[in-house]
Amino acid sequence: MSFFYELADQYIDGEWRTGTGSWDIIDFNPYNGEKLAAITIATAQEVDLAYRAAERAQRSWATTGPYERHSVLERALRITEELHDDIVEAIVDELGGTRLKAEYEVCVAEEFLRDAIQQALRPLGRILPSPVDGKENRLFRQPVGVIGVISPFNFPFLVTMKSVAPALALGNAVVIKPNQNAPVVGGGLIAKIFEDAGLPAGLLNILITDVAEIGDAFIEHPVPKVISFAGTDRVGRHVGAIAAGHFKRTILELSGNSALVVLEDADIDYAVDAAVFSRFVYQGQVCMAANRILVDRRVEREFTEKFTAKVAALRTGDPRDPEIQIGPVINTFQADALTALVDQALAEGATALVRGRTRGNLVEPTVLTGLPEDSPLLSQEIFGPVALLVTFDGEDDAVRIANDTPYGLSGAVHTRSTERGVRFAQRVVSGMFHVNDSTVQDDPLVAFGGEKSSGIGRLNGEATVDAFTTQKWMSIQHGRTAFPF
Repeated sequence: MSFFYELADQYIDGEWRTGTGSWDIIDFNPYNGEKLAAITIATAQEVDLAYRAAERAQRSWATTGPYERHSVLERALRITEELHDDIVEAIVDELGGTRLKAEYEVCVAEEFLRDAIQQALRPLGRILPSPVDGKENRLFRQPVGVIGVISPFNFPFLVTMKSVAPALALGNAVVIKPNQNAPVVGGGLIAKIFEDAGLPAGLLNILITDVAEIGDAFIEHPVPKVISFAGTDRVGRHVGAIAAGHFKRTILELSGNSALVVLEDADIDYAVDAAVFSRFVYQGQVCMAANRILVDRRVEREFTEKFTAKVAALRTGDPRDPEIQIGPVINTFQADALTALVDQALAEGATALVRGRTRGNLVEPTVLTGLPEDSPLLSQEIFGPVALLVTFDGEDDAVRIANDTPYGLSGAVHTRSTERGVRFAQRVVSGMFHVNDSTVQDDPLVAFGGEKSSGIGRLNGEATVDAFTTQKWMSIQHGRTAFPF
């Protein structure tokens, strides 16, 4: 077991400490049930301690020279690269991620760290013209202060780092509430990296806790000015409502129900590969995963035969085995929910082209087709290895089906005509859409986020600067203003 599990504790004001709550969160390996750690939860008192520490530390950090912040982030990247293989092992153990998923998560997180290093040195001000003679307008971007980050279990290292690294680079302090299923990879590990990188105490804090203990204290606390949340739309609605009531800004990365669309002129073999990856990477526990595979009726038979054959060949088992493509889902509740979902679909009249078994937390892939058009399964997020195949007749029908969901996060279209794909993508209501690729994409320089119930706000690149800074207008009159009285 990785030494990282020694980091399963609260981290407040530069100190590792035990929470003062009355019960423990147990961190389990979802594949074999091994107990990785027991963490006594933090209380509302510790929420206050963490935020107050962040508030104190941020005042001086905001005035620290950008090259000093740049140096801390450079060291954090170097430490992450040195620990690369160990972090991969921790992701496999704590999250049940396959080695492919774990390598992907760490590599992309390193890219985001590289970009954050540069964020520290990018200009954060402009001089704008004025219609008033002799007046100079300066527009400054200043750090918002303290940011609360609530991270998910599925990509906790990457998603948390996406907020933490640029927030620190821009002069903010951060308090993280990691998901209970990922207290180490999404919490303690990140704190350790920045502690070893020389980040001053108080600028990064970890609170491992539960709403049953603290209620909405993490969101309601007066110190944080921005709440960055990634998770379900149900919880995100609550986070957004509470934050708005306290005049806090929110970045909400929420659920998805992405469609991967296969037009009649697509490269079928390539589309099959993209669809299998888009649906089954990390057991389908990805907000951008292709819940629905939409296939033009003219190529339905060829695509379906090749898709089901490839899915049926996927191996489910121990995520430590590099030959395994499907590891466990995160817990028994999720496994049972997925089994019930498949049973519901079959009861509604769907046909199982591939029917996987459920063994503990191992849920083998399932492919369903023939769902009634009004089936609620077609419009909801399915967080697991269950693919829904849907046929359509022509582009207009495909656009209609793709948009027939309350979500709008990601998507993809496959066609041999790039510009046809671009025109199609423009008609789908989503924050992101990809031509001839997977639905699962992330890039440090490109705005990431969703439409409709898939979220509010964007991260990455310039969007992150917008999210974690506030604008201040300063005007200077070099002459004399003629006042009317």
